[in-house]
Amino acid sequence: MATQSLPHRGADENRAVLALDLGTQMGWALRHPDGTITSGTVSFKLGRFEGGGMQWVRFKAWLDEMHFTSDVGQILFEEVRRHIGTTAAHVYGGFLAHLTAWAEHHEVPYMGVPVGSIKKSAAGKGNASKEQVIHAMKRLGHNPADDNESDALALLHCVLGQGGAR
Repeated sequence: MATQSLPHRGADENRAVLALDLGTQMGWALRHPDGTITSGTVSFKLGRFEGGGMQWVRFKAWLDEMHFTSDVGQILFEEVRRHIGTTAAHVYGGFLAHLTAWAEHHEVPYMGVPVGSIKKSAAGKGNASKEQVIHAMKRLGHNPADDNESDALALLHCVLGQGGAR
């Protein structure tokens, strides 16, 4: 888990901002009200004997836990408009549907940010590679475990106006 401190930003500084790289191996980054950033990944891979709905049950429980422990006041997500395969599109759509329904139910504002905008903010070009985005997040003082965590961090920094591009 990476930690970094940033100046306060946003209208409601008493609530956390959660950035998500939606997927079965989900990257997340959380800017706490004091400006500290924590990040990581969480797996929603189905177990061998689980039904298909368990992925969404665990995702919603994880959102509840994040909200309960961190008082999430805004959710950001990486807006993917093109997928390599049908399964990836279906999985992303499922996570997006459950995220937006959860946010509406809990009255937490949410916003999607296009992948190209995130990459451009982080690495200086909209078609930056995974490695370039990881490197940009390391320059900002983070130590992402993988590209999922790095993408969530890049999204958070993009929206906070503190991208890594130089």
